[in-house]
Amino acid sequence: MNTLLIGKGDQQVHLNLKYANRHGLIAGATGTGKTVSLMSLAEGFSRQGVPVFITDVKGDISGLAIAGTPSEKLLQRAAQIGIEDYHNEANPVVLWDLAGVQGHPLRTTISEMGPTLLSRILELNDTQSGILDIVFQLADDQGLLLLDLDDLRAMLALVAEERKEVSAKYGLISAQSLAAIQRSVLGLERDGGKDFFGEPALQLEDLMRTNLQGRGIINLLAANKLILTPRLYSSFLLWLLSELFENLPEVGDPEKPKLVFFIDEAHLLFEGCPPSLLKRVEQIMRLIRSKGVGVYFCSQFPDDVPGEILGQLGNRIQHALRAYTPRDQKAVKTAAETFVPNPKLVVSEVISQLGVGEALVSMLADKGVPTMVERALIAPPRCRMGPATSEELHQVRAQSPIGGKYDHSINRESAYELLNQRRTGVATSNPTSTASNTANDGQTGQKAEEQGWFSELIFGNKRRQGLAETLSKQAARTVGSQLGKQILRGILGGMLGKSSRR
Repeated sequence: MNTLLIGKGDQQVHLNLKYANRHGLIAGATGTGKTVSLMSLAEGFSRQGVPVFITDVKGDISGLAIAGTPSEKLLQRAAQIGIEDYHNEANPVVLWDLAGVQGHPLRTTISEMGPTLLSRILELNDTQSGILDIVFQLADDQGLLLLDLDDLRAMLALVAEERKEVSAKYGLISAQSLAAIQRSVLGLERDGGKDFFGEPALQLEDLMRTNLQGRGIINLLAANKLILTPRLYSSFLLWLLSELFENLPEVGDPEKPKLVFFIDEAHLLFEGCPPSLLKRVEQIMRLIRSKGVGVYFCSQFPDDVPGEILGQLGNRIQHALRAYTPRDQKAVKTAAETFVPNPKLVVSEVISQLGVGEALVSMLADKGVPTMVERALIAPPRCRMGPATSEELHQVRAQSPIGGKYDHSINRESAYELLNQRRTGVATSNPTSTASNTANDGQTGQKAEEQGWFSELIFGNKRRQGLAETLSKQAARTVGSQLGKQILRGILGGMLGKSSRR
C-alpha cells in the first residue's frame, strides 16, 4: 500500500497516496512547525516518485536540497514515531525564480496568461478589463503575437492611434481608460513583470520530472522577493493551476498523484480576489484532482482559505493556534469544526496546547472518508531544517537537470516588431539585408536630394519660379519670331537632356 508516514499519536498516521490528490491544508501560528511539516510531506512524496512544486516565500525551504545534520534528538524522535530507516539525505531539487536570479527563469507569454488574469494583475476595473479584451481580440484578428510587455504596450499604442476605427468595430474605447491601462502596464513592468513575460515559456513537463533513481523532483520557486508584489505572486499561481487544469489529461483517481502543489502564504492568493475569479479557482480545485494533481495550502489560519475551497481539502495538518484575540478565537473555532470529532479530544482546547512539532491530523482513509482527528508528533524530515547557503544553492543550480533551457531569453518577431515595421515600412527580420538596405537607402536618398535641388533650380516650386520659367517669360517678351522660339526650345532641350523637335 502506497502511504506516507505523517506522524504518530496513539498509533501511526499515514497519508494514502491514492487520496493525496484530494488536496490538503497545513495551518498553524508562526513558529509552531508548519514549515517543517511541509518539508516532511514534500520529501515523502519525492521518495515515492511524485514530483512536487513549492513556493518558498521566506527562503527557509531551500534546505530540502541539503542533507540534514545527524543529531541524537532527531534519532530519538524518529524512533519514537517508528521510522525504521531514518537517515539524513538531500532531495533532488530544481530551483526556479521569476526574476532568474535565484533559479531558472520562469516565464509565460501575455497570450498564455490571457486577459482575465492579466486584468487582475493590473488591477483593472470592469470597463478597463473590457478594453483589454478588445486589445487581445484585435491582436488575434491581425495575426499579432502577444509574448511580452513590449507587445502589449505596442498594441495599446495602436489602439490609441486608431481609437475611433477600433471603437466602431469592437466597442467604445475611452482615452482615459486606455491611458489607465498603459499606466498599470508600466507599474507591472516596474514590479518585475518584464522578467516574467517572454520566451522560452515554461513547459509543464519540466515540472513533472523524476531523477534516475525514480525520485520525484522537488521544484522550488524562490518567492521571497516575489511576495513583495502580491498581485504578481497570486496571479502567477492562478495561471499555473489553470495551465495544469487545461493541459493535463484526465486520469481519474491514480494510485499516486502526478504532481503535488504546495502554496505557502495561501491568504495572498485570495485577498482581493473578485468573485468571478474566485469561482474559477473553486472550479479548478474541484476538477484538477481528476488530472492527478493535489494542491496543499499553507497558511496561519484555516479561514484564510475561502469556505468553498476549504471544504475540498481532505487531508489536514493543524498546528497550534494561540487564542489571544477575537480573530484568533474565531480561527480556533473554525479549525475545530472542520475536523471529524474524536471522543478522546476536545479540539478547541487541545489546539492551543500543542507544542512545536505537534499537530492535529486527519487524513482521508478508505473510500475517501476522513479519519477522526488525532494529536500526533510529526515525522522529522531528513533534509536540513533551515535555509541552504548561497554557495550551496549555486551548486544545486549548476547540477540542474533542466540545464540552460530557460536561462537565456528569446525575443522573436511578434506584435512589437511587426507594428514597428508597419510604421517604418522597413522589414527588420534579416540584419544583413537591413544593413544593406540602409546603405542603399542612404545613397538613393543622397541622389534624390541632388536631383530635387536641380529640379527646383530649373522648374521652381510653389514659392519661387525656376530658371526655365524665367527664361521662357523673357524669351516670350523679346523673341517673337519662329526662329527665336526654336532657339529657346534648343536651349531648354540641351539643359534637360532632351532632343528638340520642331
